[in-house]
Amino acid sequence: MTTSPDTSVRPRRQQRVVVIGGGLAGITAAVALSEAGAAVTLLEARPRLGGATTSFNRGALVVDTGQHVFLRCCTAYQGLLARLGVSGSVRIQDRFDVTVLSPDGPARLRRNRLPGPLHLGASLARFSLLSLAERARVGQAALAMRFLNPDDPALDNQRLGDWLAAHGQDERTRRVLWDLFTVASLNVPGDDASLALAATVVKTGLLGKNDAADIGIPLAPLGELHGTAGLALLKRLGAEVRLGVKAAGVELSAPGGDDPRYLIRLARGEEDAGGGDGAQMAPEQRGLLRADGVVLAVPPYVAARLVPDSAGNAAAAWPELGTSPIINVHVIYDRKVLDLPFAAAVDSPVQWVFDRTDISGYGKGNRGQYLAISLSAAEPYVDVPAAKLREMFVPALAGLLPGAQDARVSEFFVTRERRATFRQEPGCGRLRPRAATALPGLTLAGAWTDTGWPDTMEGAVRSGLNAAVELRRGLGALDGQENLTAGLPAGEIQGVTL
Repeated sequence: MTTSPDTSVRPRRQQRVVVIGGGLAGITAAVALSEAGAAVTLLEARPRLGGATTSFNRGALVVDTGQHVFLRCCTAYQGLLARLGVSGSVRIQDRFDVTVLSPDGPARLRRNRLPGPLHLGASLARFSLLSLAERARVGQAALAMRFLNPDDPALDNQRLGDWLAAHGQDERTRRVLWDLFTVASLNVPGDDASLALAATVVKTGLLGKNDAADIGIPLAPLGELHGTAGLALLKRLGAEVRLGVKAAGVELSAPGGDDPRYLIRLARGEEDAGGGDGAQMAPEQRGLLRADGVVLAVPPYVAARLVPDSAGNAAAAWPELGTSPIINVHVIYDRKVLDLPFAAAVDSPVQWVFDRTDISGYGKGNRGQYLAISLSAAEPYVDVPAAKLREMFVPALAGLLPGAQDARVSEFFVTRERRATFRQEPGCGRLRPRAATALPGLTLAGAWTDTGWPDTMEGAVRSGLNAAVELRRGLGALDGQENLTAGLPAGEIQGVTL
């Protein structure tokens, strides 16, 4: 008897991916990979998603972990907001407009409708905090910066302050103008910043398209914008999110068969932690997850501990990126003292100040105003007691805001982010790894990785997209490539043509 050969095709098993870390990078990677067809499990050690961009409750107040803004040129971050369905919960200026407070009175930087880089010329010419000669020299330095290539490795080894001084920027000009943008973006003292990253900030935001630097601010707490919305979307996509669960290590499983290639060990006791929104693991797998692919979306010093030894020696260098702190000083007044959503400050310990009254819920039934001061490059302040900071910053605000001179402070507190970003100083570029590792199916995410951007929300989202793209390549069995890069021009992710 003649039999026909069995031509049936064994169905391909759905690839299982574990994303470790639930900040913006991890949320982005988990969403992209879920949409691409993977069975995703997201592990987050904290009880909420959002990482460094989330919120917590302090009594009746909703307090963000930091005062985060974005620019119109932050296309990847805006793409994530659209995917989360929260684009309506942010507002972008019609045009770049920043009031700069000083003890001698305010000044203003506002773009016009001319094409970049001419769009800020008229405003700079009227910037009263600098002399006419200083303003003229700023224009000369900005023109020279237009011709810098941030991808040039030589720029990564140079200090921004040295380059600015060599191009006619005196101490006051660097403190009053250049620091407004570079310190907030790079979280290191302005002179100490990597010239390569500073050139990225200035060229992209201030010297490129005339609307690139238009500032976007959240209209809802970051916890809702990122964490709550991210959790809801991941659930709709069928991903499993396990909160309060910490990974202890990533290992290679024994080769052979159709078994997943990675084992993720959970920290002792975490295998039974609550917060998972999917089915419980089988008893024989408690304390262990199996995955075809892994995204490490954690800080560099954590990633270096988790990555398998066989991933190569590069991981030993990741912690050398270091960390840089940010602190936030929160002041609640018994009356309104600031008529702007935010403002910058010079000749003062205040750097940037934000009106948090409505977004925190304080405005409901209260006549006062809640302000938050954001202090980047905060090494001088990070260990100072709150009482000492009050003695410093309440008078500083009174020196900038006439309405604060007679106002009563009803509450004062401080939040500290000791490891807010990596140190974006000369030499950091060579330490930033790309998303792909030496092991197929194991990728890195986080704003500290090589995204071409500083350690910002935009950089974090781009890193998540990078990791998802590289993981798809490593696994070679996911669909939906177009979903991974929504909102980004072709070739913009690590130079890869998509």
